[in-house]
Amino acid sequence: MSPAVATLRDPATIRTRAGNVTAAILAGKSDWWLVDESRIEAAANKVVEVTLARYPTLAIPYHSRWRHFEAGGVDRAAELTAAMTRLDAAAQARARIDLAIVSVLLDAGAGAQWQYCDGGRDYGRSEGLGVASFRAFMAGAFSSDPAQPLQVDGKALLRLDAARLGNLFQVRDSNPLVGLDGRAELLRRFGQTLIERPQAFGVDARPGGLFDLLTDHGAKREIEVSALLRALLDHSSDIWLAGNALDGVALGDAWPHPLAGGDGASTGWMPFHKLSQWLVYSLFEPFEWAGITIAGRDALTGLPEYRNGGLLIDAGVIVPRDPAFATRQWTAGDPLIVEWRALTVNLIDVIADRVRALLKRSADELPLACILEGGTWAAGRAYAAELRGGLPPLNIVSDGTVF
Repeated sequence: MSPAVATLRDPATIRTRAGNVTAAILAGKSDWWLVDESRIEAAANKVVEVTLARYPTLAIPYHSRWRHFEAGGVDRAAELTAAMTRLDAAAQARARIDLAIVSVLLDAGAGAQWQYCDGGRDYGRSEGLGVASFRAFMAGAFSSDPAQPLQVDGKALLRLDAARLGNLFQVRDSNPLVGLDGRAELLRRFGQTLIERPQAFGVDARPGGLFDLLTDHGAKREIEVSALLRALLDHSSDIWLAGNALDGVALGDAWPHPLAGGDGASTGWMPFHKLSQWLVYSLFEPFEWAGITIAGRDALTGLPEYRNGGLLIDAGVIVPRDPAFATRQWTAGDPLIVEWRALTVNLIDVIADRVRALLKRSADELPLACILEGGTWAAGRAYAAELRGGLPPLNIVSDGTVF
């Protein structure tokens, strides 16, 4: 792998390049955005308010796909645990990693209309996608072995088309899911990758093979979060459909922008790796439940998406130069979107520091993964509910692979 590609897969680069873009915008070099730093305190106060309402004792779990499996107050993770009582800790970890990865790969924006009914209750957006993918996993929909339903393997994913996925997710004309074809294609591409990379995913071609890769089959009891992100990107970057490539290697969620800066061949690229970082956050618990320590958790960034980025727009921290920006459709590579996401990465760090100060907690006591959960993501959703009935403040055309 070229040094330029490796640079763009380092979470430190995400922060550095986001800082470059933010500094340029603060210097007035953006055609799209202004930043009102006087509104940061209000945004931090909103995050504190929402956090204390949701977690009054400040016992805040990670921002993770596992929270969506708890939608409606149902402990679905306990259902999975009960179904795995005959498996040892490593096998349980592989199953949980399988579930988390396939579920996150399906966790792009669902759109405002789609709902999934579970136990007589309807769930939309991220919660609905989480519950739907959990039920599909428990039913063995991602396994090619009827005797081993609680797994994901390449052979099963290769057979998964949009019609089958639509049935699993209760999609119909009156219940459309945004990006259904893109999601199915992404899973098929992932299935091919699982099969083609036994060195990472094992002879069974399972995502859970990452447990053995990163822990040396359980011998290592601590792994660095940056190593986990790098393993995901190194071994699955070719599944992303964004069309971005450097030195012949697919980059996924990284976009050219003149304000990004940098050195060498990676100059001018702004990486985000939103879904991959969301996936790493969602793998903290499967590894920790297996007794593996995740070191350097805050190397990851805030997730640059609708809720965190929406918080900053709705709180008045990020201000559009053109008030009509919300009436247009944008794509992930548009300069306005790249800048908004870079601002989100940078300013969520600023708000996180302020939230810790207000709550009198250290970074060790309140890592970024918990601030996101408490937190910035929930505050963004609260603003969206108050102002637009839950809709985000801007409209991005999605194929189901970035947002």
